[in-house]
Amino acid sequence: MSDLPISLQANPMLDRWIAIEESSRITVRTGKVELGQGSVTAIAAIAAGELGVRLDQIEIVAGDTRSSPNEGYTAGSLSMEHGGQAMRWVAATVRGLCAEAAAAVLGVSADELIVADGVFTTLGRNAGVDYWALAGNVDLKRSLHDLPAPVMTGAVADAGALKRLDLTGKLTGPGFIHDMSLPCMHFGRVLRPSHPGARLAAFDPATVKAMPGVRAVVIDGSFIGIVATRDEDALKAVAMAATIAKWQRSSDLPEDAPGNPWLDTLPGTDIELLNEAGDDTPWQTHRAVYSRPYIAHASIGPACAIAQWNGERLSVWSHTQGVFQLRAAMARALRIDEDRIEIAHRPGAGCYGHNGADDVALDAALMARAAGVPVMCQWSRADELSWSPFGAAMRVDIEAGLDRNGRISHWHETVTSPPHTTRPEATTTGVSLLAAQHLAQPFDPAPLRFMGQPSGTADRNAVPIYSVGRRHIVNRRLPQGPLRSSALRSLGAHCNVFAIDSMMDELALRAGADPVRFRLDHLDDPRGRAVLEAVARLSGWVEGEPGGEGQGRGIGFARYKSLGAWCAVVAVVDLTDKVRLDKVYAAVDCGRAIFPDGVVNQIEGGIIQAASWTLKEAVHWSREGVETRSWDTYPILSFSETPRIAVEILDRSGEPPLGAGECAAGPTAAAIGNAIAHAIGVRVRHMPLTPQRISEAINDGDNS
Repeated sequence: MSDLPISLQANPMLDRWIAIEESSRITVRTGKVELGQGSVTAIAAIAAGELGVRLDQIEIVAGDTRSSPNEGYTAGSLSMEHGGQAMRWVAATVRGLCAEAAAAVLGVSADELIVADGVFTTLGRNAGVDYWALAGNVDLKRSLHDLPAPVMTGAVADAGALKRLDLTGKLTGPGFIHDMSLPCMHFGRVLRPSHPGARLAAFDPATVKAMPGVRAVVIDGSFIGIVATRDEDALKAVAMAATIAKWQRSSDLPEDAPGNPWLDTLPGTDIELLNEAGDDTPWQTHRAVYSRPYIAHASIGPACAIAQWNGERLSVWSHTQGVFQLRAAMARALRIDEDRIEIAHRPGAGCYGHNGADDVALDAALMARAAGVPVMCQWSRADELSWSPFGAAMRVDIEAGLDRNGRISHWHETVTSPPHTTRPEATTTGVSLLAAQHLAQPFDPAPLRFMGQPSGTADRNAVPIYSVGRRHIVNRRLPQGPLRSSALRSLGAHCNVFAIDSMMDELALRAGADPVRFRLDHLDDPRGRAVLEAVARLSGWVEGEPGGEGQGRGIGFARYKSLGAWCAVVAVVDLTDKVRLDKVYAAVDCGRAIFPDGVVNQIEGGIIQAASWTLKEAVHWSREGVETRSWDTYPILSFSETPRIAVEILDRSGEPPLGAGECAAGPTAAAIGNAIAHAIGVRVRHMPLTPQRISEAINDGDNS
């Protein structure tokens, strides 16, 4: 069937998704995994609702190469759009097949049947038959390509009162990969230098091998792994190894400076996203440059993985976002067949992008294979902050014109950035896993991959949602910069929306217009207008309200990837003694909200993370290497700095669901930047918007 949901086109066999077990439970399998966003709970609720069973009758398996469908990465706010849609289709198909079997058993028409708690009955009749009694009569080893589209009820189990399935384990102790334990499990730690271009020049392992508890010292090229019976023994051994190892730099780092001037030293390729014909004669023209530095995932729990090698097969437990993609990359790095590796997802700390989870899995596998024991490998805080892939540094140059009526007449924009997607992939060349590039027989990273518009990578949300006259928009794609960069929540949307919606405020000021009214005057999309109007009501926005004396409010707005959820954010700041984010209001249209509380959680989390990026976070380096190796050198938003947040979800129950996890990042950054400008009368364009940057802007006198 050509109109199958995208996840089903590659995984059409019903029995890959659902199994009717003997124990009065139904196992549903999804390729999407739990990263703290609640999507696995929502997918289970979709399956239960469509099947007509209770949620406690569902056993969900998420992200396991042994049994789950391959749905690619859990990324891009696509779990509901892809994974949820596929699960609804599959569950409705299974319900339909079982209803036909039940009708034959009960001697009625399938149209007369209702199903509740897994039992098929007819109105006014007590006799019924359940899924488990029908299991032998229904063949699920069938391809959806050979079956008609099902009739879907749209039901969701426990709708309105859904509770996260993963929280009990996480709150009581055994919910994270760090809590796992295997028989005879040892602990591994890896020694890496502080400079990304350093390679091992000399290392004598004799002293380390003689230390208490050390089972093995694994040396392969520039990879040094130490396996010990206890984690504290491994840590002591790594500390000793650090005093012995000699490193040699193969490259130098450019100067670290605000605005990322080193971007201009890299060879780039200009990709025109839009170059519209037309002639404009603006009344006035305004130019500005916006930027963000490299930013880290800064997960509270460092990356962790467990590997077990039995001589024939490798078993890995990982908090990766793509078990199948990691399996393919590891098979290439280890030079073994892919079918000899099985990977099961286990929850780790929230990351929302390509952090060190995949890299640490290869670390654990290398040590487990060499030591002959199961190995849990955990990165240190310094490893996490200096060796995980970073969110790419970016710069956005915008020139825009206004006509005499206060309308935007043209918009010229260039987005310059290193890559945002270097995840592990199934490739025939290269391996995008850290240790693979440090082996005695090293692999180059896999070729860079870019997604086209409207999704985009660095150019995600680079095309304004507003009517801005003649548009010329360019993405200057760069190779890897001085530090390794990859996917981090919202990719380029964080900086692009910050730039676009900061420019919108700057143009509104020049046009003498209120920022909300100016946006509405340049916005034709009715759902977008509704979101803007909703956040204005929610926040009590007053047109023309003056700022100053350190008090300000600002707005930011976008439709994520130009095809996902609409989100508008109003931020209220107080700069009287420090930069304090006081209140944040958000309105979101994510289509049908399957799990409303989960949507609110996602928006709140996105706001807090984006606020931390925008106000505080920056990776710094010197000639000696990455300097941000602890919370002292890489501060994040603290609990005491968390703003009060109010979220309104627009009722779109009749629309398809849209992912909400990443839609708040860009609008939050823009809202904060605009609120600071409203509070002090000057514009700060280079993130993070720290007190030092604000003081510099005040001294420079930029009141644009």
